[in-house]
Amino acid sequence: MTAEPAHRWGSTLDSVVVYAQGAVCRRLARGSVPPDGRVRVTGLPRSLDPVSLRARVLGTPGVRVTEARVEVEAKPLATGAPDELRREFERLRDAYAAAEGRRDRQLSLIEEVSALHPVPPARKREDPHRRTPVDAWLELAGFVDERLTGLHTRLVELEEALRSVEHELTVAADRLARTSTDAPPAHVETTVCAVLTLDGTGDAEVELELEYGVPGAVWVPTYRLTHRQGDGSGRLVLRASVAQRTGEDWTSVRIALATADLRRRTDLPKLRSIRIGRRQPAPAPSGWREPPAGLVDLFSGYEAAGPGPATTAAPAAVGAGAAPGPVPPPPTPPAPQGYGAPPGALPVPGGAYGAPPEDFRSAMPAPAQPVGARPGARSRTGGRSFAGAPAAMAPAAPGRAAPPPPPAPAAGPPQPSGAELDYAALVLCGPDEQASRRGRLFPGSPFDPLAAEYRRRAEAVAALPLPGQAVRPRESAGSFDHRFDATARADIPSDGTWHTVTVGEIPVGLRTEYLCVPSVEQTVYATLVLSNATDQALLAGPVEVTVDDDFLLTAALPTLAPGGVRQVGLGPAEGIRVTRRTNLHESTSGLRNNTTVLDHRVHVELANRLARPVTVEVRERVPVTSEPDVRIEERADWTAPDEGTGPDRHAPGTRVWRLDLPAGCTAALDGGYEIRIPTGKALVGGNRRS
Repeated sequence: MTAEPAHRWGSTLDSVVVYAQGAVCRRLARGSVPPDGRVRVTGLPRSLDPVSLRARVLGTPGVRVTEARVEVEAKPLATGAPDELRREFERLRDAYAAAEGRRDRQLSLIEEVSALHPVPPARKREDPHRRTPVDAWLELAGFVDERLTGLHTRLVELEEALRSVEHELTVAADRLARTSTDAPPAHVETTVCAVLTLDGTGDAEVELELEYGVPGAVWVPTYRLTHRQGDGSGRLVLRASVAQRTGEDWTSVRIALATADLRRRTDLPKLRSIRIGRRQPAPAPSGWREPPAGLVDLFSGYEAAGPGPATTAAPAAVGAGAAPGPVPPPPTPPAPQGYGAPPGALPVPGGAYGAPPEDFRSAMPAPAQPVGARPGARSRTGGRSFAGAPAAMAPAAPGRAAPPPPPAPAAGPPQPSGAELDYAALVLCGPDEQASRRGRLFPGSPFDPLAAEYRRRAEAVAALPLPGQAVRPRESAGSFDHRFDATARADIPSDGTWHTVTVGEIPVGLRTEYLCVPSVEQTVYATLVLSNATDQALLAGPVEVTVDDDFLLTAALPTLAPGGVRQVGLGPAEGIRVTRRTNLHESTSGLRNNTTVLDHRVHVELANRLARPVTVEVRERVPVTSEPDVRIEERADWTAPDEGTGPDRHAPGTRVWRLDLPAGCTAALDGGYEIRIPTGKALVGGNRRS
């Protein structure tokens, strides 16, 4: 289709939803509906998935979109100067080649001068030896040394200039590689358009919405947490590091971030009935019909004209944009005779005007035989082809067994695949194709031969190194999916590097607690207890913690579901000291001293040197046993914590002290337990005093 200039509508990218990998873009276009209802919306990226294109009319009743397809247009660029980065890169490349040539010429001069040495004249056999004047030797050596000194000095200057130009060329190449992929290639500008057919009132001003999916976009969450000591709430700002290489710059667009997988399956399972007997369900319409009569004679005049120029003809696309390059036909196996095909012809897919392929025949039920027929007997139509022509029978070669006859054609129309029923993707083969393919439709190549390369480059953004302590959304989201909408529009160029986008502020409950495990390490650690009272989940990622307007550190925030409570470690608290001492007393008891008693006593001292009261949680442990005759008796006021789930799950035998420690005060905690073991059982391994 050749659209008029008035029928070309420009479009503006309005919003983007970035998924775990890939994105869905939404464009808006406005214009007047032409009389024929066909418009061409420009501005689409080269890496879009043509299957994902959707279009609809906004706010105008009576006008609707009846057809939407993707076309590619390619035209040579103007002969003007290239962009600034490319021009600088080409200039430095030429300068590097010139500097390298000057260096190589200087090396060749040094090699020539170094090869200078005195050569005595040829002496006849009867001539006596002649003396060589020493002054000549010394004069030549002095000349060579003086010349080499000057050449080597010049060589050092040239090598320094070469290194400088090489460094500048490397920087320019890196800047060119990092530039936005929104710019067209060097010599050909490829544009992607959406060709739409509108049904409604003519000359009406309508607004269209186009939605399509693109690969090459990823994101990870990051946070910034600000709170003040003693305050029970905090300010958590959700940010996102977004990288995209989709081929178009996202300028002033509304950004949304989703944890879902854009490539997840959406088809539903189908339960079919089980039938017993001869009756089979009616086959679905195949969408195939026989080629028209006289199709072979259509190209007789073309063959009579003789061979044409040696060019590679590209098949003309039907229902899709013409590909800018030649598309070779896919190889197909030779088909058996029958179905109206000439001897040696290639099969034609069921979705084309031609004979059905062999895999369709194998999927069809065998033809019904007359009642009383012998098993294996041929039916009346078994010896005839589909079009009524007799089947070709080739005589067997001498000394070879005759090949088995081709199977009888199955009754009923062929069943083409889904790709062969995609009429917009079928390609009409031209006169330069094989005789069995001329004038028939076959599944063609993708709408854009360069689209696969564009998508491959776009998907390379998924291999970007993640920022520190960042976690991909699909790994941290678990079994739920969520969406976060940014409060303001943002700009993200298509350069394949990370860009930070502020999504919004999330109110969280916050309190500071201190934790110590003195049996492992006699250090008190500060923690932030976050509680999420909103309906939005907080994904795992790095969080920058700021306390009283002073940046403290960057910690790892765990995944926090709605209503969940998690702890974030802030490192050792130097203002709180802890000391732990243990004592073990071993004795025996019982009527015959047949029980060994191990009395463990634990003493923990805490000292708060901060200027504010703190809440400290001290964790201890008691042994656990599965032996029925081994008893463990506890003597302490500690408590057993909740079991918890996931990372918050406590090990069996964990005990907890929780106390509020005023500023400048100390506290002592005493606990212990007794282990009663029968004397006949030895304690193998372990440390009794631990």
